[in-house]
Formats: sequence, C-alpha cells, structure tokens
Amino acid sequence: MGNHLIEQCLRKPLPSDMLEALKDRFGARFNTAVSVREHHGRDESPFPMMLPDAVVYAESTDDVVFVVNQCRTHQVPLIPYGAGSSLEGHLLAIEGGISLDLSSMNKLLALHVEDLSVTVQPGISRKQLNEQIRTSGLFFPIDPGADASIGGMAATRASGTNAVRYGTMRENVLSLEVVTAQGKVIRTARRARKSSAGYDLTRLYVGSEGTLGIITEISLRLYPQPEAVSVAVCNFPSVRAAVDCVIQTIQMGVPVARVELMNTDAVRASNMYSKLTLQESPLLLFEFHGSSASVKEQAQTVQELAKDTGGTDFAWAEHPEDRNRLWTARHNAYFAGLQLRPGCRVSTTDVCVPISRLAHCIDKTTEWLEKVSFPTTIVGHVGDGNFHVLMLLDPNDSNEWEASERLNHDLVSLAIESDGTCTGEHGIGLHKLQFMEAEHGRDTLEVMQSIKDALDPLNILNPGKVIPRFL
Repeated sequence: MGNHLIEQCLRKPLPSDMLEALKDRFGARFNTAVSVREHHGRDESPFPMMLPDAVVYAESTDDVVFVVNQCRTHQVPLIPYGAGSSLEGHLLAIEGGISLDLSSMNKLLALHVEDLSVTVQPGISRKQLNEQIRTSGLFFPIDPGADASIGGMAATRASGTNAVRYGTMRENVLSLEVVTAQGKVIRTARRARKSSAGYDLTRLYVGSEGTLGIITEISLRLYPQPEAVSVAVCNFPSVRAAVDCVIQTIQMGVPVARVELMNTDAVRASNMYSKLTLQESPLLLFEFHGSSASVKEQAQTVQELAKDTGGTDFAWAEHPEDRNRLWTARHNAYFAGLQLRPGCRVSTTDVCVPISRLAHCIDKTTEWLEKVSFPTTIVGHVGDGNFHVLMLLDPNDSNEWEASERLNHDLVSLAIESDGTCTGEHGIGLHKLQFMEAEHGRDTLEVMQSIKDALDPLNILNPGKVIPRFL
C-alpha cells in the first residue's frame, strides 16, 4: 500500500492544454474540486483515498471517445467510474489522472422481449434496470449486494446470490460496445445467443476491470419471471453441517435459484441491523423458482437433505414482502457487519473453490477466525463454492491490518491449493494482485500482459490493476 501512496506523491500535474480542452468540451461536467475528487478517489476497499486529478462526467459514447483521445495524446491515466461500490480498490487513481464518471449514461436503449434481451448504457444500476423492465414479465438476475452499475458489473465479472442457477455476468453479457485505448468504438458481438465467428472479445472485456477499454453499451440476457417463488430459512448446528447440506443439494442436481450461507456472527449482525428475529446459529437461505409443482418438489428434496445433516424444519417466507425483507437483509450483510464495531474499517475477501473442497476450506477458515482479535463474519454464495470473510478492523491499529492480511493470504492460498481462485466475484483491483502468479503462473500472466500491451500500449487505462507489475 505504501508504494501506491508514493506514486500519488510523484505524479505529474495534468497538462494545461489538456485541462483547457476538457473545460471547453465539458464545462460544469469537468471538475477538479477536492470534494468531488475525494468522492471518486475511494471505494469500499480498505485502502486510503487515492485521488484523481480531475473528474469528467460523460453523457455519451462521443464524450468517452473525446476523453480517451485526450488521455492518449497526453499519456494521462484514465479510470472508469460507475457506482463506486467496488471492494478491492479497482477505481483508485494510484497514478492520478482522470476519473471518468459514467453514472449519467444510465439509459435503457432497447428492450427485445421476444429475444429475452436488453441493451443498456453502463451507468444504469441493476435495480433501475429491473424496475424499468418489470411490466415485461422479464428480469435480470445478477445481483451483487450493492446496487452496482451494469457497466461496473460487466467490468468486474460480478455475480451474486442468483449465480448458482443463472450464472454470472460472464454468461449473461451478449455483446458490448467498447471505446478502445485508441479512441475507436467497437462492438464485440451481435445479439445472437451463440456465435463461432472469431475471437470471443465479449469475454475478454468482461472482467477486464477497465484496463483494456471503456464499456459504453451492454446487451444482456433476460429471463422470464418465475411462475412461483418460495423462500425458506434453515438453521444448522454448525457451519460444516450447513455446507454439507449445500454440497449434497448441488451434487443431486436440485435447481435451487439461491442458497446463501450466514454464520452465527453474520446472523447476529443482520438481526441488529435489519431488525430481524432469525435464530442466531449458522443458517442457509434457500430460494426456489419454477412452476408451483416443481418448487414444491425442490423444497421437499432439500428439506430432507437438510434434516440428514442436522438442519431444522424450514421456516417459510410466504409473502413477497417477507421474502424481500430477508434478501434485503442478506444483501446488507456488509453494512450489518459494520454495526458489530462502530468506527471500524472493513477488509473483505472472497474466494471460490470446487464444491467438493468447500467444506474443508470453510472449516479451516472458521478455525483461523477463532484466533483473531477483531470481529469477523462469513457469508457465501455457497452453491457456487464462493464465500466471503468480512474483517472489522481498528483503522488506527496496524497490527490488526497486518493480521487481517495474513488471514487473507492464508485463505487465498488455501483456495488456490484447492484448485480454486483468489476471487470468485470481487475482482483483482489492487488487493488481489499478489496472488495472480500463484493462481495462473508466470507464463499465463505474460500472455495477459501481451494482450494489455497490444490493446493499451501506453498503459493509460486503469494502470496498475489486474496484472502484477513485475512483468
């Protein structure tokens, strides 16, 4: 982290002719006020603020092209900004430069009900999108806890609670419009559901974290709203028992829509923050989608599996408002955790492992968490083998920060040893850079670097992210 602060101190001011060009083009949408820069110089990661030199608010693809061309001409870093909800330092301006705020590009451009697809601008949030298409009978299922922008979700290859059934952004982006580092506007694919025509550029840009191009339009898969939805809560005597139930459910092929783990501390925090009365022991939140008959069959099967692993009878959330309250509480688990230690700074990490290794990894993680001095919680999209650890740290205690980083290192190393990944959905940003070589190997990273060099030879697009600097 210290190296990034040094880079902040050594950076050069923006060229005067570039400043004049941006002022002329954008007027009030170009801003160098400290408060605006501070807003765009921090996210939900544990890193300190790293301010851009200026902020530009884009309203069109042409605006993005103009800013990219200015940054290329003057070799100034350019960092795309959506909702600011990233957790690993993706949007921090470690070398200064321009923060390109895309939140005003938030229109739904085209809804194709017959094709089950929609095209949107990057600044629209997932909640805005679903509200605008609600009357069509369709919905977009990817739901990270924050009300993130669709562009940011594509850039970080986000997922969420529905991924066990509907997949991640990787599976649900059909096509992208991207402004390249050369200021050209390209489309990565047509809207067809599949194609064998050339390299899969869509998948290349999904998850690239703004390092290869600026996403300006996204075409997405949509799904019919399910005929029946049923939500159940099941408590277990231990985290291991809950995870064993999940493993059996997935291995039996039960098509659950969501299955979410919360350990006792996470449940306690959610009860306090969301005014719930859940039993404070490890629990699973299940959601079943389908016809009335199929939902009933799924629920019966999972209830039997839960009993076999020590689970309680299901507590059903039968009314839509009850279901929404439960899932809102789960999505707010991050903010609920903050209440366990007022004034704390949060470091959060996620890993994803093959489902057969999930119980071992969570067991080991629970063992480590019992030995630390600061509060923690575990939540997880365990149907995917993906779980998160929230560490609540005293911002003035460097020993706690160091202990949390050791815990993060041990957890990620265990996941990689289990043939898993250092991040299931948060992305790399700054916080996971140190694990990229262990996960991919140097030869693979050199291929990634060659792609970066080819698409962004001047390294102006979100520099210092995704690929470690030793290459």
